[in-house]
Amino acid sequence: MNSIIITEHLSKDFKDVKAVSDLNVHLDKGEIYGFLGLNGAGKTTTIRMLLGMIRPSEGSAYINGRKVNSSHNEIWEKVGYLVEIPYSYPNLTVRENLEIIRRLRFIKDRNSVDSIIENLQLHRYRNRLVKYLSQGNKQRLGLAKALIHRPEILILDEPTSGLDPAGIHDMREMFIDLSANKGVTIFVSSHILGEVSLFASRIGIIHHGRLVREFKRHDLDILCEKQLHVQAKDLTKALNIIRSGGYGECNLSGDMIIIKDKKAIDKPEEISILMVNNDCPPTYIKVAEENLESFFLKTIKINGG
Repeated sequence: MNSIIITEHLSKDFKDVKAVSDLNVHLDKGEIYGFLGLNGAGKTTTIRMLLGMIRPSEGSAYINGRKVNSSHNEIWEKVGYLVEIPYSYPNLTVRENLEIIRRLRFIKDRNSVDSIIENLQLHRYRNRLVKYLSQGNKQRLGLAKALIHRPEILILDEPTSGLDPAGIHDMREMFIDLSANKGVTIFVSSHILGEVSLFASRIGIIHHGRLVREFKRHDLDILCEKQLHVQAKDLTKALNIIRSGGYGECNLSGDMIIIKDKKAIDKPEEISILMVNNDCPPTYIKVAEENLESFFLKTIKINGG
């Protein structure tokens, strides 16, 4: 078993609700896995099972080759995690909260607290009571707790929730650095494909508790549908010209001709030449690519969304 994180037929039922159904995923060392789904899709339930917080109804989860259960507490020595709302002591300062975690983790290096405060850009708030922090800084504190012991594995539930754009960028760069330069394996949930696609090496989409699609990040350019959009003064004539030129998958939609033929998408200039040579020049021609949000919504719709 070479993978760092594995689930085998992992399922969880809550009375009459199938929160997670027959989930099979694996993560290799240094991989960033983006676990994508709408709210209520089963992301947090999966993470709670990975962390041994709840028992699966069926199937198993493994961390570093060890089955996740209550008798294998040593698993968590190398795992950092963030689940739902970051837990903290509201009447203690940021530094005091992290000092408690340092002691609970038996970390001997007393400088580790100050180091993680600097890394997560919490230095301005080190002596502020947590109850007075913004939601974004509470999230940073939660991440600091997950990272203070320099884990080999990170399991994070919506880690950028509440962060501003600069904070999201910083987290993204940190995840990429941890993965590429320190070999940290990261399982991170989100509901935003555009965000996850910027740092995840592989992405899985969960919907109604089922893993409905899994793909590598660099395959997104292929998966996102492309179309050639064409307009002309006489749309009917233009459509007939294009079809007679041997191009299939072209139809009229409102005031636009939509062409899905790969030949046309790869060489739109040939469509222009064809139309000009037949006295029906295009007034507008452009290759339009499906955005990531549309791809995500289309994927879950196909799978019962």
